[in-house]
Amino acid sequence: MFDPDKVDVAIVGGGPGGIIALYYARKAGLSTILLETRDTVGGLWTQLPSWQDIQNREEDWTLGDIPIAGVDQASIAANIRQWVDTFDLGQNIRVKSAALAASPINGGWDIRTPSGTIRAKALISATGVHNRPFIPEIPRSQAGIPEFHSSTLYNPGGLAGKAIVVVGGGASAFDLIDLCLKHGAARIVWIHRSLKWMAPTRKPKRFASNVRELARRHMLGETGDQISAALDVDLRARYHKFGMEELLPNARFDIERDQLIPGRWRLIANLSTIERHQDELEMIKGRSIVLRSGIVIEADILLWGTGYEMDISYLQTAGLNGIVRPDQLARRCGSMVVSLDAPNLYFISVGLESTSATPWHYAHLARTIISQICGTAALSRDPVLKHLNYFGVPTFLASFDPANYPAESWKDKYLSLVTEFPNDRPLPIPESEGRQLNA
Repeated sequence: MFDPDKVDVAIVGGGPGGIIALYYARKAGLSTILLETRDTVGGLWTQLPSWQDIQNREEDWTLGDIPIAGVDQASIAANIRQWVDTFDLGQNIRVKSAALAASPINGGWDIRTPSGTIRAKALISATGVHNRPFIPEIPRSQAGIPEFHSSTLYNPGGLAGKAIVVVGGGASAFDLIDLCLKHGAARIVWIHRSLKWMAPTRKPKRFASNVRELARRHMLGETGDQISAALDVDLRARYHKFGMEELLPNARFDIERDQLIPGRWRLIANLSTIERHQDELEMIKGRSIVLRSGIVIEADILLWGTGYEMDISYLQTAGLNGIVRPDQLARRCGSMVVSLDAPNLYFISVGLESTSATPWHYAHLARTIISQICGTAALSRDPVLKHLNYFGVPTFLASFDPANYPAESWKDKYLSLVTEFPNDRPLPIPESEGRQLNA
């Protein structure tokens, strides 16, 4: 039995990234503690509204034989908990134990919690890069409009018959507009500065794109530029097919920068009924929303589809604790995961394309982080200032982590996954290939 106050690895955050990191740390024989603020694991998924779901198929979310019932919020939260049950990780988890402050000391870390201080040789920050809802700061004068961020709209049925303003140009705003249409809003006004790419479809959004096909093309040698060019042509053709050229983003699609967001069929089918303004909110006055252009909109409800910021303020390290955007953190990380500001500090979700196969990404990154901690990987200190997609993650990590990517066999193994493995089955959990050394 290890001393829970002196460990090899402390993990902050009990979402999918943290739980998967704990799995690999345990497999490597490292004494590990995971700290979770909430009263259960699951991260943000434990408190999202029930209508929230993932952007892809359940077969591309889950790994191995970890059961999953669907793509909705409850199923995803249950899938995360199932990792804990399947691999008996509960003994290493402290719930209702926030990391109040983490300070580097003597090459390791002191993490202050409500019940005391934990000293760890290495710290893995798994709180995610989208963990704090973002709402722009705008003036409000006697504001009388109910406001909901996409993470707090627990009763979408209340949109029925109402005049709704939706703010935002990405996945969250697409979801909110879809909900307005589903629940019979009387009027929908959509305000955005710019627009993200979507993959137009009249199918459920999880079938809008085939991420494994992208993985196959990558593993077969297509470059990011080649894949981007083909996708740009395909997406523009879809926009034309559905008569939605007015929603085309200004720049060409770039898989190393843009998310491949699935389309929302209700939005596409009812686009002509939606009042749209490429504008910004100037202020809220009473029950009126005033735009920068001077347009005034009377509304019953204001929905913020403005996404998330990151909060890593618990890290008592200059240069880190004020970061709120993933691109800011990416510039301060080598190989996506190694902090350049403090020793033995790792991040597990920087630079990933969030509409792809999240646990697949986390599994490979966590496995290599643990390999680095154990001394069998040598990650670069060069930042990665682009998104990595699906099989792009192991392809990137292979040159730094020969223990898990043996030079003579790793490419053949991954090629077989994209060419021979059934598309309707979850991919296997990536297992550690080489001998791990205790930290």
